[in-house]
Amino acid sequence: MEDIEVVVGRIGRPHGVKGALTIELRTDEPERRFAEGASLHLVRGAAARPGADRFVSERTLQVVSTRWHQGRLLVVFEGVDDRDTAESLRGGLLVSRVAVDDAPGEPGEYYDRQLVGLAVLDASGTEVGRVTEVVHLPAQDLLAVDVAQGSRLVPFVEALVPEVDLAAGHVRLADVEGLLVDLDDDEE
Repeated sequence: MEDIEVVVGRIGRPHGVKGALTIELRTDEPERRFAEGASLHLVRGAAARPGADRFVSERTLQVVSTRWHQGRLLVVFEGVDDRDTAESLRGGLLVSRVAVDDAPGEPGEYYDRQLVGLAVLDASGTEVGRVTEVVHLPAQDLLAVDVAQGSRLVPFVEALVPEVDLAAGHVRLADVEGLLVDLDDDEE
C-alpha cells in the first residue's frame, strides 16, 4: 500500500521548561495524528515550502504525551526534555505518512486531498469545472471551483453539494440558479 505525506501541524512556542510544545493544528483529527507513540516527521526550510513535491524529513519525532491547555494542543516529544531543545524546533512542520486510501471515520466527511481534482457536475450531470481547493472558514468550508469564467467558491454543504462520489471522481451541485455565477458577470 502506498503512503502519502500530510501536514498535520506546525510547531509553535514552547510551553513551560520541560520541553512541551504548542501545536498549530492542520488536521481535524488531532487525537489520531498526535496519539501517544505516533511518529511525525519534522520538516523545515525549503522542504517545507508550499509546492514541494516531497517533504524531506529533518528528523522523526515520537509523541510521548498530549494535553489541551487553554484551547491549544500541547505535545511532548521523546528526547525534547527542556525549553531550549523545544525552542530549536519552533516553526517546523509536522508531517504524517498515511495510507492513500485512509479516510475519516465519520460518514459524509472527506479529506481535502480526496476532493481536490474532482470534476464538478451541474444538476443535469454536465461537467462545469474542477475542485481546486477546499477553503476552511469558521462558518463553513467552501469548494474553490475552476469554471470557464474563472474561479468560484461554493459552500460545501449538503443542500448545495448533495452528491460526492469519490469512486466516480465527481461532486454534483444542486439545481440552484446563479451558484457558479460571479456577481460581476451580471453587470456586463
